[in-house]
Amino acid sequence: MDDPFSQLLPNAFHFNSLRATQLVLLLGIVMFFGAVGGRVFKKLKIPQVVGYIVIGILIGSSGLQVLGKETIAALNPVSTVALSMIGFLVGGELKLNIIKKYGKQFVGILFFEAITPFFIVGGIIFAVSLAITKNLNLSISLGLILGAICSATAPAATTDVLVEYRTRGPLTTIVYGIVAMDDAFALILYAVANTISAPLLDGNSVSFGIQLLMIAKEIFGSIFLGGIFGIILGMVIRNIATEEGRILSFALGSLFLCTGISMTLNLDNILCAMSLGFFMANFAPKKTRSVFTLVEKFTPPVYVLFFVLVGAKLDIWIITPYLGLIAIIYVLGRSFGKALGSMLGALITKAPETVRKYLPFCLLSQAGVAIGLSIAAGNDFPNSVGPQILLIITATTFIVQLAGPIFVKYGVTKAGEVGLNVTEEDIKKNSKLKDVTWGTEKICSATSPAIVLETDTISSILDSFSRHNNLNYAVKSAEGNLVGVISLEHIKETLQIGEMAESILAMDIMDSPFITCSPEDSLPDAYEMFDKYDTESIPIVSDAGEILGMAEKPTLDHYVHTRIFELHRKLEKLG
Repeated sequence: MDDPFSQLLPNAFHFNSLRATQLVLLLGIVMFFGAVGGRVFKKLKIPQVVGYIVIGILIGSSGLQVLGKETIAALNPVSTVALSMIGFLVGGELKLNIIKKYGKQFVGILFFEAITPFFIVGGIIFAVSLAITKNLNLSISLGLILGAICSATAPAATTDVLVEYRTRGPLTTIVYGIVAMDDAFALILYAVANTISAPLLDGNSVSFGIQLLMIAKEIFGSIFLGGIFGIILGMVIRNIATEEGRILSFALGSLFLCTGISMTLNLDNILCAMSLGFFMANFAPKKTRSVFTLVEKFTPPVYVLFFVLVGAKLDIWIITPYLGLIAIIYVLGRSFGKALGSMLGALITKAPETVRKYLPFCLLSQAGVAIGLSIAAGNDFPNSVGPQILLIITATTFIVQLAGPIFVKYGVTKAGEVGLNVTEEDIKKNSKLKDVTWGTEKICSATSPAIVLETDTISSILDSFSRHNNLNYAVKSAEGNLVGVISLEHIKETLQIGEMAESILAMDIMDSPFITCSPEDSLPDAYEMFDKYDTESIPIVSDAGEILGMAEKPTLDHYVHTRIFELHRKLEKLG
């Protein structure tokens, strides 16, 4: 008896002659070399997603062909999983308070950045094609369909850069909103283009009304299905799951199940996952919101696989001179149209200046929806413009997938939003004791006021105490070595002696140090030592044994809170 689910599985799941050992080996090659490529490009100050794609090109259809077409097809589920995760995390960024604040800007910018390239690309390609082919019907159809497809923006490469550089601010918010919604706009434009082109090319057509009904079913059906799974996931996590591992299992299980059902029902899996994420971010209980952090931790290896496969699919050797010219016009026209439309929309809706100036750099990437629509065009018009459109979109995807992330990085960097999406834990993890300051003073310095000589008097220590923020002191010998520590409690006890106390020397009241730390220690390491040894101060000593100051828990807390406050001030200035 046949497996009852075999008919539901795509052909890619039937690995043909690809043995399990070969598949595991190929996955290892893809993930390892993809990670290496990402690391190398990150060192070159280029978004690591470009490195993943380049590695894919080198080992895929355009390069060494380590990954053949059958293998790439067999690994298609990886792309589906990655796109669903991206949709889920993008949906989590669309919070109701943000939509209320930027809603008018979302709609205005979305309309202009989608419709402007449609007319620019469509018009120029129509004119050039007509001049070369002298075929009016083909030229109209080619211009309309490519104009519709160019309105889509790929969320994957764009959001990967935003996550990598921890961006936050009005530009980041607008970008998340645009990439989340313009796919739906592209579907509607494609329906219009398809309806007009069908009778021109083959005399057969599906009415525009039927096309719109099909799109409405796909959009609203996906939103509804995602919302249902959002309700289920929220209830499960709230009532059952208490551990991170279980929360992650339920979240991924719900996301994958939602994705599988959406594909079975011919719905949009990205929009469905986005709806699930939107529901969890806005309507689920607050204690379930940690699901986004957990899913985000799970995504890096999936993203590596996804973008390497994106590069592996691209065959850059299939373009003819005519199609090459159309592809160049498409890329330039789309880039100019996106830039002009986004600036016009931002100007009309009075968006912040950073959005007006730098949003055009963040909307260049295209991938999933554009390729999907080109495949649909190939199926709808197999004997006319379909194959040409498929080749053009494949070639241009290669270009914009490489250039797009670089421009996104430039845009968010110039907008001043890089590194603003951080938490206290992020600051601690990325800071070392040598970085910590109180005001303009570094706590880690050979001239630190927290360092006293063993021959210094209590009077001089009190004078330092009145002028600086440290509460504990490291005592050094004449040779500069650590010999003891003095706390505020030591000083208080000494002062009870009376007037003679001020002439007592540091060596008379100090305790022997029982632990030291290094200026290279991270803040989490320092906090762990505070807890382990039940203390709030630890001397900082270099590898050469030189005393460099005192690490005090209140000082570290103040440093972290000051950094968070500075980030909030920057965000307020950005609007």
